Amino acid sequence: MSDKKNNETAFIEPMPNGPLIVKGLTRLLDSAGNQVDHEKDVIALCRCGESTNKPYCDGSHSGAGFSSDREISRPLTRSKAYKGKRITINDNRTICAHAAECVNNLPAVFKMENRPWINPDGADVETIIETIKKCPSGALSYTIGDVLHEEKNLDPEILIQKDGPYNIRGRIELKDSDDIQPPNRELYSLCRCGASKNKPYCDGMHHEIGFKD
Repeated sequence: MSDKKNNETAFIEPMPNGPLIVKGLTRLLDSAGNQVDHEKDVIALCRCGESTNKPYCDGSHSGAGFSSDREISRPLTRSKAYKGKRITINDNRTICAHAAECVNNLPAVFKMENRPWINPDGADVETIIETIKKCPSGALSYTIGDVLHEEKNLDPEILIQKDGPYNIRGRIELKDSDDIQPPNRELYSLCRCGASKNKPYCDGMHHEIGFKD
């Protein structure tokens, strides 16, 4: 299957109380960026956290009583702007997967114990942009002047984060209700531990429950 066809047809459909059905994907990667081989055009990825054949579903969601219900009502588009002299950093806490790429890579700008926790003047613009681009969930973006910058035109792929979520990149359609669509259609993180209160998105609960592959 060509990358062009993948870009045109790939989609993810969260099944009620069941797996993520993925169709038309050519790039399924592990945390190291290695291709995870799969021969089928349609695959079922576990999101209850109980499969013995991760990342694939083995039906364990039924016995585990997995619920795919979203338990919070905060809108996915809620974002806060931290305005600096040369750049504004936009932060959407609702879709944050707590990968900690920001605080680990640039603590001069992102420091959780501070209030406000983002200092847009704490580093040069280029370094801030480089760090924002490492955010896998799309929670961070930036504005320069009046122009909002988000990751776009990415190669479609799903990266299986070690002991963490599925990080989605590129134009892979999420077949779900309109009010649950990701703010950035090309960058979002989906829960695979089963414990997120913001399903289908990851909210960092894999850390809390000690989820392991």
